[in-house]
Amino acid sequence: MGQASSKPSPSSTEHVFTAETPVSFSPDLVNALQASPETDSTRASDLELHIQRRVAAELSRLSDETSTALSKLEDEISSNPEQPAPSGPLQSASDATGIPLPPGIGADSASKKEDDRKRDLGRQSVQAEIDNLKKKLQARKIREEVAGDKGVEKAKTNVVNCLRENDRRPLDCWREVDAFKFEVGRIEKSFLGRVWD
Repeated sequence: MGQASSKPSPSSTEHVFTAETPVSFSPDLVNALQASPETDSTRASDLELHIQRRVAAELSRLSDETSTALSKLEDEISSNPEQPAPSGPLQSASDATGIPLPPGIGADSASKKEDDRKRDLGRQSVQAEIDNLKKKLQARKIREEVAGDKGVEKAKTNVVNCLRENDRRPLDCWREVDAFKFEVGRIEKSFLGRVWD
């Protein structure tokens, strides 16, 4: 076991490949490569910067496209609130000559009144549902102020004071933090006990 050397011989780690065709580089290329201040790390950082610039440009382009599409949709919605899409060449009522009548005359007037009535009913029903949900939430509201518990307040004050005293060594306040966790856990248990009962 001790007779063989533990280090590989230099000839076993060195590989020499011979080419079938001679390979030669021009002296200008060799001089340019030797004189180049660029190293592997500078090439890697240049590549990283190039990739970051491309990613930033792509994100910017996507952001612009999204904001353009969003503004178009907002414009469409604001210009045509609750109006159905046109279904034919003549959207409004017209007389026998094919000339469109002004709004408020003919069939448009009746449909507008119906739309207004439906919109008001929709608003009223939504408002009624909101009021109903508010009442349910008020009935279920079981909220207690933790600030009234003296044990939690004292533990909190102890943690804050310890952290101020040991601003460079906050891990020295582990006892105060554990006491605070204990007090909060006690409050949580009592709260959950009341909620589940």
